[in-house]
Amino acid sequence: MLKLLIAVDGSEHAKHAIAAVGRLAAATTELRVTLLNVSPSPSFYGEMTPRAFDQLETAIYHEQKRVLEEAQVLAKAAGLTVLASVRTVGVVASEIVRVAEQEDIDQIVIGTHGRGVMGNFFLGSVAQRVVHISPLPVLLVK
Repeated sequence: MLKLLIAVDGSEHAKHAIAAVGRLAAATTELRVTLLNVSPSPSFYGEMTPRAFDQLETAIYHEQKRVLEEAQVLAKAAGLTVLASVRTVGVVASEIVRVAEQEDIDQIVIGTHGRGVMGNFFLGSVAQRVVHISPLPVLLVK
């Protein structure tokens, strides 16, 4: 059985990644996926009151839940068997790799904007960072 982790953020690029894995699954019956949404940890909370902090945490939770539920519907429609839906908060690329290793994943799948070398140089790229730090194979879907 091949286990893939699909990083989802609600974008069209993530939807393309789910569809691409669905096409792969049509070729084999032994493919399972884990869906992952990582919310970037805020670098500065400022002078946030405990109530405001709780509201922020609740908003993050509900957004992640919504993104994962939408991704699960798309994955099932693409014929995929979903093993788990995972949500975390942290440095996005590092969390993708950490969860993949923790869940004993065979390959990571990420939708990418496809900006090219210069776009990534100026804007940075989660996908590029995952490719750089992951010991696992990474499939980038444009």
